[in-house]
Amino acid sequence: MFHLGELFCGPGGLAWGALQANVSDRPDLKIKHAWANDFDEDTCITYRRNISPKDPESVICEDVHNLDLLGDFRILQRPFDAFAFGFPCNDFSQVGERKGLSGKYGPLYTYGLRALHSYQPLWFLAENVSGLTTANDGYAFRKILHDMESTGYRVYPHLYEFEKYGIPQARHRIIIVGIREDQKDATGKPLQFFPPVPTTPREQDYKTCKEALEKPPIRPDAYNNEPAKITERVRKRMMLIGEGENAFNAPALQKHPELQLHVKGATISQIYRRLDSKRPSYTVTGSGGGGTHIYHWSEPRELTNRERARLQTFPDSFEFFGPKEKIRRQIGMAVPCEGARQIFEAVLKTFGYIDYPHLERCNISVNG
Repeated sequence: MFHLGELFCGPGGLAWGALQANVSDRPDLKIKHAWANDFDEDTCITYRRNISPKDPESVICEDVHNLDLLGDFRILQRPFDAFAFGFPCNDFSQVGERKGLSGKYGPLYTYGLRALHSYQPLWFLAENVSGLTTANDGYAFRKILHDMESTGYRVYPHLYEFEKYGIPQARHRIIIVGIREDQKDATGKPLQFFPPVPTTPREQDYKTCKEALEKPPIRPDAYNNEPAKITERVRKRMMLIGEGENAFNAPALQKHPELQLHVKGATISQIYRRLDSKRPSYTVTGSGGGGTHIYHWSEPRELTNRERARLQTFPDSFEFFGPKEKIRRQIGMAVPCEGARQIFEAVLKTFGYIDYPHLERCNISVNG
């Protein structure tokens, strides 16, 4: 049994995957929640209600800058030997100024390093956007990996294309698994982690957004399923945008200049973009203005938060708390639950010396 501590926990996408990870006939290979931290109160409420309802005080709602990792009693009384941190991606994302380690959020990964250095859990899992590899011309990623290794871990970074793991969304994220250097396998050699093989590797195997949203149908009274208000102008615009099209490439919309978006130099493909019902969704994001909310393939409307959560593979029983836009942010910033489960199960099997279908190597080199 591993006890998981978590920084930058968000609403609980990683945690849900960790708690659901299961290895048949090995009840000892499980993950249990120990403690978690996030700075946003609504996000912490969501995490408490869904992940740790019987121990709400285990979720520490506090800015990480003010969190005493070494002396906070709420951490010290909850020992942990596994650790997760999805350090903020704002400065590494392809959308934005991409300041990397020079930005406000880029250096926050160092708080995860402090926990690793001080508590030395047996293993850790860190997550960030694919843009991490190119931020600061690649320097940021090399430094982060080097710093992780310097705390006493062998690191295994891999770019997961989650549509290849049964997730109904084209979401690509870097997951770094770290194993403490003193951990050995059954033969006494250094314990190594290998990424699990994709479960839906071919495009024809991908789970479509339509399948995700309609099988089974979402109940009208499901949590967080309130439809958004839509103006008549937007409704008319959406009626002229076909499946898989957006506001800049829809032929029918070009015949109606009064409904077109006249934004100089803007041809962003995600603006008022309809889903393609025959493919996974494009990436669910946590922020953005009008036209970035993900739009239904046939109905003239944006998706509800419950539908966005389905694309992130949150179960319908998972209830989000807060205003609608803050819930959208919680969902968009999370790791797909089902993808996280598969990776955590691979970690458990690694420590249980259990073979599993895996790739022979990570697709990202530690040495750049």
